[in-house]
Amino acid sequence: MAKKKEVTVEERLRALYDLQLIDSRIDEIRNVRGELPLEVRDLEDEVAGLNTRLEKLEDSLEVINNDISSKKNLIEEAKALIKKYNEQQKNVRNNREFNSISKEIEYQELEIQLAEKNINEYKAQIEQKKEVIAETKDRLKERQTHLKHKKGELDAILAETEKEEQALIKKSEDYKSSIEARLVAAYDRIRTNVKNGLAVVPIERGASGGSFFTIPPQVQMEIASRKKIITDEHSGRILVDAALADEEKTKMEKLFAKL
Repeated sequence: MAKKKEVTVEERLRALYDLQLIDSRIDEIRNVRGELPLEVRDLEDEVAGLNTRLEKLEDSLEVINNDISSKKNLIEEAKALIKKYNEQQKNVRNNREFNSISKEIEYQELEIQLAEKNINEYKAQIEQKKEVIAETKDRLKERQTHLKHKKGELDAILAETEKEEQALIKKSEDYKSSIEARLVAAYDRIRTNVKNGLAVVPIERGASGGSFFTIPPQVQMEIASRKKIITDEHSGRILVDAALADEEKTKMEKLFAKL
């Protein structure tokens, strides 16, 4: 049985830096999209909310119109009763009957007055709701236009970058599967905790990339020897020498160009 080839520290460092370059490229693509997906989602929620509000307002208008119809029917019924009672009064036999019918007529007249008052109140409510509906429709139209514009922006960016992003995500997963789990875990932890998601950085002008803390010459020599994985004592980032970084950048740029 063939013995499994031992992976050198240098190979691990190259794989880690390649992984960093891939993940940084994914970050760049996502930064181009920026807050657009969130903006689109918020606008979609707002449009849905305005549509729901419009439906409720339209439903409440229907309820008020039904109430007006009910009050108008009540008025017609009261008028019919008054007419009937007026006819009955012509044939009363005594004052008691006359007074009793008069009270019924008075009650129906009060019912008519109350119903008319209610109708006027309902009409005022309708006018108020119509104003709110008009304002809501204007707001909805403006938000729909804005949503369409933002969706267009997002779709254009996605059309340009989605294929590349998916290919890069697959590459990132492939690279992670080829690196020891403990190193991937360390890489992910550092990437989460540092600015710009840079977990593996090259030495630049005697300091770790993106840092102003100088690395002692002895440590720089150890990093350049590629014999062990060294981290920056200030940021915790994994360090690689500039020559290795340049070689891997050139290699990965060719890979990115094919995606």
